[in-house]
Amino acid sequence: MHVDIQTTSVKPIRQTFSFIARRLGADKPASRYQEATIDMQPEVNFHYRPLWEPERALYDKRRTAIVMQDWYAFKDPRHFYYGVYVMARAKQQDATDRQYEFVEKRQLLTQLDAATRQRFQSALVPLRHYEWGANMNNCFITAYGWGAAITQATQFATMDRLGIAQYLTRVGLMLDTNGEAALDQAKEDWLHAPAWQGVRRLMENLFVTKDWFEVFVAQNLVFDGLLYPLVYRHLEADLNPGTGNALSMLTGFMNDWYDETTRWVDATVKTAAEESPANAAQLTAWIGTWRTEILRALAPLASAALGADAGAAALAQADQALAARIAKLGLRA
Repeated sequence: MHVDIQTTSVKPIRQTFSFIARRLGADKPASRYQEATIDMQPEVNFHYRPLWEPERALYDKRRTAIVMQDWYAFKDPRHFYYGVYVMARAKQQDATDRQYEFVEKRQLLTQLDAATRQRFQSALVPLRHYEWGANMNNCFITAYGWGAAITQATQFATMDRLGIAQYLTRVGLMLDTNGEAALDQAKEDWLHAPAWQGVRRLMENLFVTKDWFEVFVAQNLVFDGLLYPLVYRHLEADLNPGTGNALSMLTGFMNDWYDETTRWVDATVKTAAEESPANAAQLTAWIGTWRTEILRALAPLASAALGADAGAAALAQADQALAARIAKLGLRA
């Protein structure tokens, strides 16, 4: 018996949604990222103006000095939309939780000598408050920014920063065998220790900065670009011999996250800079102002964590790396 199986292909009437087709063309298939991002920002039919800012619309492009002809020129090189983002972070969380369970089960942090434990606690655990501040700043950008190409990515960053703060909280609990003394001391250090006051002051200044793109540049490019290499590269390398590499196991997610997020931050700033000379000049001015202030704020922390000479050298290396990043973006460092 012979069976002849034939197939028939059905051509779809259209490849994507009409609002995507208007940008990409009707015959071009769109990616999931494009469908979840392009033209998602509401633009019309607002029923009221903000009572706290009646001169603005609910969503208003004039809330930043940066001007874009098309706010959907921004692209996230990670192509993160909700589904992809959640799956990526779930895998990372599983791997990170295993690392934390390994350190906790073997009580690697409780075996530290007193000097290493003190350096570990005073330089690392207070960062949970920095991460909470970064969470607030990215939440502000999400609330007042314009265009889903930016605001959906900053919302993901908002949750990432909360997650990092929670990991640092777990580190504090491990140091104190699930007691709260280390966390209480970290809060006291954040509020009163001289090494942290410059960082706290700038974080609070960012809380009242009105231009959301300036907050993006200051927090995600400059502040993170200096603090993360200082703490998670230089300090980690200095502390690892005394912790049996336990610190690297606890900060693996932070390092991976920083490398991944740097791609998105750089792509966003570069796109804005390439739009116009006015944008490039404004970005350069913001970077210059915040870079000077943040370097001054981090100097006492670097000295307290690594010693005067080593701290100054580590901060200088972090600054050189940031300058190289800025230059690649087409801006003056």
